[in-house]
Amino acid sequence: MRAATPAVTFDSDGVPLLGVLHLPAGEGPHPVAVLLHGFPGNERNFDLAQELRRAGYASLVFHYRGSWGVGGHWSWANGLADAARVVAAVREKPFAVEHRLDPERVAVVGHSFGGFVALMTGAADPSIAATVSVSAFDFGTVSRGLDAEGRRAYVEAFDDELLPLTGTSGAALVAEMEAAGEQWSLASLAPAFAGRPVMLIGTGLDPVTPAEVHHRPLVPAYAGAALEHHEWATDHALSDHRAELATTVRDFLDRALGAR
Repeated sequence: MRAATPAVTFDSDGVPLLGVLHLPAGEGPHPVAVLLHGFPGNERNFDLAQELRRAGYASLVFHYRGSWGVGGHWSWANGLADAARVVAAVREKPFAVEHRLDPERVAVVGHSFGGFVALMTGAADPSIAATVSVSAFDFGTVSRGLDAEGRRAYVEAFDDELLPLTGTSGAALVAEMEAAGEQWSLASLAPAFAGRPVMLIGTGLDPVTPAEVHHRPLVPAYAGAALEHHEWATDHALSDHRAELATTVRDFLDRALGAR
């Protein structure tokens, strides 16, 4: 069977989420990598999707509610709910059979907000076979140290990114982050990953998720996982490390899932 790139949709609380599934050639069933983009999603990691397809993975890129023309409204919680729904949907028998997918070998791979979502989703679903978090934004850590000046800075920063999004504001997003507090601390998720494959990638030249705040504290916290971690001297989008990122993620998933 030939490789294909079908457009797919997933219902999340009555809103159809738009996705693109990158299917490799062959009968399968193929392991699946669900790619989770960040806020607002300027970098959607299609290069990773293509590299993983070449390695034998069915890789899925999709948009959360309220982003990039998808209905509904954007919120951090909606993104978490959407990711959980999509991970469940790719394992449902009719969808898996139609697209030659292996529901027992599903990984989540996220960047920035998507890295946070990947860890939250993986912690909540022990059947996820591997979790990759790249430049994750640790909402719990940020909200813990937020003062009035920091709050204003985040409101302004979030407001500057809203053009592809609907139904929210910088103030609403900061309020949601603060209300969640320690429930969204990435270090607190570590016990759920005991013995499970996890990759953490930090970015050392990154003002958005500086490694000393968002990455380095997680490495010892996740020592009980089957952990692989890296920190590269690059920016938030890994602009000059895309090939290395693709190879590193592919090799990790090969060890954790085994592509066919």
